[in-house]
Amino acid sequence: MTAMVLLGPPGAGKGTQATRIAEKLSIPAISTGEIFRANMSEGTEIGLQAKAFIDRGEFVPDSVTNAMVKARLSAPDTANGFLLDGYPRNVEQAHVLADMCEEVGIKLDLVLEIQVDEDEVVTRMMKRAEEQHRTDDTEPVMRHRLEVYHQQTEPVAAYYADHDLLQVVDGSGSIDEVTERIFTVLNSVAKN
Repeated sequence: MTAMVLLGPPGAGKGTQATRIAEKLSIPAISTGEIFRANMSEGTEIGLQAKAFIDRGEFVPDSVTNAMVKARLSAPDTANGFLLDGYPRNVEQAHVLADMCEEVGIKLDLVLEIQVDEDEVVTRMMKRAEEQHRTDDTEPVMRHRLEVYHQQTEPVAAYYADHDLLQVVDGSGSIDEVTERIFTVLNSVAKN
């Protein structure tokens, strides 16, 4: 069983790396965005709650996000572990995740943080916005998202470092180079 969290700023390549890690470990990669979309398309009660916030351009509150994650982690495909991408986003959510894991007898094995220079992240995000024709992804918007990440999510990394769960990987370079660094960390953690 492998239960892990993937952290990193927007544009760090978490989604790409989450897919590769999940394949290697034969566990589901679970992103909060996918959970939101699945619950909304299925019309679940929590999906409708989330949709109301999203439609107003607001963040989905922790109470709704936590309920969605808890429901997703109880799915049968998580029996051998899971990789969370995009959760927890703040220290309060990290505490809730710890409680969820304790409730079902799961121990979080690893929190992997992909670190990338801010200017490189902005360059990547600008390129992605151009390729995907995202006109709303301007540099000021991207810098603001990074600022929010620094304020809310960086303390999560410190929280997990205090619990001896954090491993940091350099996210610069090619996708394959980053994957190689991640797999080196995964192999070293597996040996311990």
